[in-house]
Amino acid sequence: MTDDFSDADNTGIAFFEAFLTLHHGLPRQAPGSDASTRALLSLCGPLPERPRVLDLGCGPGRSALLLAAEAGAHGAEVTAVDLHGPFLDELRTAAAARGLADRVRTVEADMNALPAEEVGDGSFDLVWAEGSAYIAGFDTALARWKRLLAPGGTLVLTECEWTAAEPSAGARAFWDAQCPLRSTAANVAAAQAAGYRVLGVHPLPDSDWDEYYGPLAERVRDRTGDDSPAMAGALAATREELDVRARHGHEYGYTGYVLRPVEAGGGDVWPARPETAADTAAVRAVNLAAFETPLEADLVDALRADGSWLPGLSYVAEAPDGSVAAHALLTRCEVDGAPALALAPVAVDPAYQRSGAGSSVVRALLAAARERGESLVLVLGHPSYYPRFGFTAASRFGIRAPFEVPDEAMMALVLDGSVPVPAGTITYPAPFGV
Repeated sequence: MTDDFSDADNTGIAFFEAFLTLHHGLPRQAPGSDASTRALLSLCGPLPERPRVLDLGCGPGRSALLLAAEAGAHGAEVTAVDLHGPFLDELRTAAAARGLADRVRTVEADMNALPAEEVGDGSFDLVWAEGSAYIAGFDTALARWKRLLAPGGTLVLTECEWTAAEPSAGARAFWDAQCPLRSTAANVAAAQAAGYRVLGVHPLPDSDWDEYYGPLAERVRDRTGDDSPAMAGALAATREELDVRARHGHEYGYTGYVLRPVEAGGGDVWPARPETAADTAAVRAVNLAAFETPLEADLVDALRADGSWLPGLSYVAEAPDGSVAAHALLTRCEVDGAPALALAPVAVDPAYQRSGAGSSVVRALLAAARERGESLVLVLGHPSYYPRFGFTAASRFGIRAPFEVPDEAMMALVLDGSVPVPAGTITYPAPFGV
């Protein structure tokens, strides 16, 4: 440090150092879990065998270690960045203990001033920031970090957001002074405006907050001895944060975003949108071409006339000439009386199969369902295809089909982790004939 710092500067630095000291040795520095890290990773889609990952604001490296071990077919090469050297010491020790020292490289640096010689533009298949994007600001992070991605790379970050339509004055008073929050819809719109495709959105469950706040609350309770003014201030601020969560936690939460820059040249290769009345014949033609029998095309027509049809949840992807290249549909189903959505059918014109058109229309449709407030989607499909969107075996949740089906083929996607997932048997709309 130099003599140029004012007393206010020195006070702020002392508080920051005390805050970090209070967090030393804790398993997490923000809400999260290994399960959520894996869920976000699954939404990224296929990765190189050993992807190059940049973990920004890595803290003691819980996510960095998981990515080094599990991202890609053979784990990842992770560059882990944090401003606080002791956190990086913890990460290096943990990496060595797990046999991952050769896969994790640490860089002590400010996220807002990344050293170009160590964190080069276009160098990373994944840029990862769990619980740290707020330091730069969501919009700033979107703008600055895009340049770090290699072609086809993905940005994953989590952000604290309002979950209540009308947050209380008490909740606003705390967060407006810390880091003004927005809704999921506003952040999705910001990501799209910044030139990203939204590949997936993952609301973190309340248990992810417990993984962070549980050890932190215990640390605060156990703190004894004479504290410096800076540590006393850090303790008071932490107690306030814990108290706000206890009183207002139902009004806000963390959400993970999986984003990919739109390809250069003027937009997504396969722009997707809700179907219109003018698309009806083209949608039928795509389904007739995609399947060996007319059963799926007839099913779509029958669902249009059924009470399970949900306007706005039938999507098409457009080919470069503006024709319909792919179609995907969500209709209302139930799991033991609780509402859910059935994804079926998904059809791609044979001329555009294996081109990304199907993935584009499915991702857009799922994003639309999430924005409507839907919480659960079910699909009976190929287990090597649908997990890229975040689907997992429905049996994990106690959900079963009303007919015999391979366990791995009946899958579920939780869109809203704050809503209890119902267990039981699926009831499909009548046109499915089951």
